[in-house]
Amino acid sequence: MDLFDDKSKGKKKGQGFNILSSDSTDGHGGYGTGVLNLNNISPVFIDPEEEEAFVDMGALHARSSVEKGIKFLPTKEEAPEGKLYWLVWVTIDHKEEGPYYAGVAACEMTVNRERRRGYKSLPEHVNNMDKSLKRRIIVDKMDEKSKGVLKEYLQTFDEKMWERSEQELKYAL
Repeated sequence: MDLFDDKSKGKKKGQGFNILSSDSTDGHGGYGTGVLNLNNISPVFIDPEEEEAFVDMGALHARSSVEKGIKFLPTKEEAPEGKLYWLVWVTIDHKEEGPYYAGVAACEMTVNRERRRGYKSLPEHVNNMDKSLKRRIIVDKMDEKSKGVLKEYLQTFDEKMWERSEQELKYAL
């Protein structure tokens, strides 16, 4: 079952969430110890205009379908009239009862395809990825419509994971 297959356009929208794998550095303390483990984080794009959400793992390396071919500039004024997207870093963790949405941190991004220009704050994207990995909930800059799209997506993707998530996430969305 592929939740991200868009049959109307004949192309896949993205992949599912990364859900915990075994930690290759567990217990041995050798090579790779202290390295950031991205096995349990997924980049979810929110398109409030289209009212859709999708996972695009390319965002881990700034090579998502939204970002490809766009030169990102450091201020919104340098990239006017861009379409709004939210890149939301979603971290999955595991409780005794099962997996849950542990960290959720949103970053604003605008893209003007015609001009091939956009706006995003790279430091914000990196910092919010880190905060999501540290189980923080940061969605306060998102508009209500975008929060609603994200909430519906997370609930629809896995209702049990949503139910097991902390109340802070449910209140924030």
